[in-house]
Amino acid sequence: MIAACVVAVALTTVPLRFAVAQNATIAAEGVRSGGVLVVATVGEPPHLNPGITTMGSVHAVTGSIYNGLVGLDERANPVPELAESWRVTDAGKTFTFALRRDVTWHDGAPFTAADVKFTFDEILLKFHSRTRAGLAASLDTIQVPDEHTVVFRFKQPSASLLRRLDVSEAPILARHIYQGKDPLSQAMNIQPIGTGPFRLAKWQRGETIVLERNPVYFRKGKPFLDRVIFRALPNSSTATVAMETGEVDYLWSVQGAELPRLRMNKSVTIVRSPSGAGGSYCIDTLVPNLRNQPLQNATVRQALNLAIDRRFIVGRVYFDAGREARGPLHSQLPWFDSSLPQFQYLPERAVQLLDESGFPKGENGIRFKLRFVYTQSSSGVLAETLKDQLRRVGIELVLEPVDAPTATDRVYIKGDFDLGVASLCNGADPDIGVKRVYDSRNILPIPFGNGAGYRNSQVDSLFDQAAQTLNDPQRQVYYRRLQQILIGELPYFWLVESEGYRVFRSTIKALKVWSGNTFEDAYLGERASTR
Repeated sequence: MIAACVVAVALTTVPLRFAVAQNATIAAEGVRSGGVLVVATVGEPPHLNPGITTMGSVHAVTGSIYNGLVGLDERANPVPELAESWRVTDAGKTFTFALRRDVTWHDGAPFTAADVKFTFDEILLKFHSRTRAGLAASLDTIQVPDEHTVVFRFKQPSASLLRRLDVSEAPILARHIYQGKDPLSQAMNIQPIGTGPFRLAKWQRGETIVLERNPVYFRKGKPFLDRVIFRALPNSSTATVAMETGEVDYLWSVQGAELPRLRMNKSVTIVRSPSGAGGSYCIDTLVPNLRNQPLQNATVRQALNLAIDRRFIVGRVYFDAGREARGPLHSQLPWFDSSLPQFQYLPERAVQLLDESGFPKGENGIRFKLRFVYTQSSSGVLAETLKDQLRRVGIELVLEPVDAPTATDRVYIKGDFDLGVASLCNGADPDIGVKRVYDSRNILPIPFGNGAGYRNSQVDSLFDQAAQTLNDPQRQVYYRRLQQILIGELPYFWLVESEGYRVFRSTIKALKVWSGNTFEDAYLGERASTR
C-alpha cells in the first residue's frame, strides 16, 4: 500500500493547523461497543444527498452514511478510505486509485469503480458547488480500466485533488440507485444508500433521523455505537438546554453567549474546531445580488462595507467566538495575505460615498431598501444588528426571515434577494472552498455557488493558475493577487471568521472533531449510559 501522506507531501508541504480533541485517539480504558449517541441539529436537513449541496445540516448526517475515496487526518493529509492506495504521475496530471474490494452498499450491491466515475460525471461535477468550481474546467476524463481502478486525468497539474476527495467534498454515491434518475428529486434523496459505518433506519420528519450500525462495514469491528440519533431542534439555545438536561449528547456548535455556562458544567467537554459539518475554516459572509441595483454599483458596495461595524458584531453578536474577517481567505490558512489591514468602520465616509453615487436621502431619511433573506434560527440577531447599522447611513434593510432550505433556494436557485448570508467554508485549500463563490463558471442554480453573480475573467484565470501550480510559493503569489482584487471590488462582504466549538458528554470517546465522518470511531466510556 502506498502511504497517502507521502503523496500529499509531494504535492504540498504547507501544514494546516487543525485543532484536535484531547480524546481523539482511543482511550486506554478500552473500547466498549454498543450504545446510542443523540446529536442535536439546529433545523432539519431538506434531504440526505450530499452530492448536490454543501449545506451543513445535510453533511452532519450523511458524513456517517457515505464515504469518500480518501479521508482526512487532523492535519488535512489524505488517508485511505474507499481507495486503499494511489499513484500520482505525469507531473501531477494523472491520479490512479486502487479501490478496496471488500466494500458493499447498504442494500448489498458491490461497490465498484463505475460508482466513482458516475458520481463525478453525473452528480458532483454538475451539482456540488465546490467540486464543480474546482474540477470542471481542468479535469479531462475519468477512466475505469477495471472494476477496482479509477484514473483521473487532468489537462494541467492538480495541486488540490487529494484534499478534495473526502466525504464532505466528494461523497461517492451508488450508480445503481441514481442512474437514469433525477439526482435533485426529493423522492430519491430521503432514503440514502451509502457505504458508510451507519445506515438510515428511520426518518421521522420534524423530529429525528435515526442511523443504525452497518453490520457489513468494510472496517471490521466498526462502528462501535449501535445507533446515532439526530434530533432536530429550533435553535442553538434550545440545543444547549437539551445538553444541560441530558436529552442530547453532542452539539455541532454553540453560540458564544452560552459558552460560559457550559464551561461550568463538569459533565461536558468543549473542543474548539475549525471545521463544520460542511467544511472547515468558515467565514460568515453577506452575499449581495450583483444583478440588482444599487448593488451593481461598486461605490455603493464600498459604502455599505464601511457602514458595517465588525468589531461590534464580533463582540455583541458572536460574544467574541470569532474574529473580524479581513478578506475572502481565512486568516488561519497559509495562503492568507497577513499584510491586509482590518476593514474600517467609517459611517461618515459611507454617507459621503452614497451621496456622491446619486443615492440621496429621501424625506424619510432612507436612500434605498435592500431585502435581506436569512435563516431566523441562526442569523436573527445578526440581521437586527445590520439593520440598525445600515439605517444610520440611510439604507433600510427589509428583514425576510425564512427557514434554511427556503433561504438557500431564494439566494442560490431563484436569485430572489438583495442580500443573503452564508457561512462560507474555505476548506483545506483555496481551490476547494474559496474559488467556488467567485468563479464566473459557477453562476448556476446550485447551492452555495457564485450566488452573488460575480464576474471577473482575471479572477477566474488566477484561480485556475493557482490550481495547476504545484509550487507553493508561486501559488502564494496568485492567491495574494486574488485577495487584493477581491477586496478592491467587494463582490461579497466578509464579516466574521466564526469559531467552531463542539460540545459533548465527557463519557463519549474518540470523536474526530475535524472530520466529516464524525462518529465512525466514537464509543461510550465505561460509565456512559447505553440508553
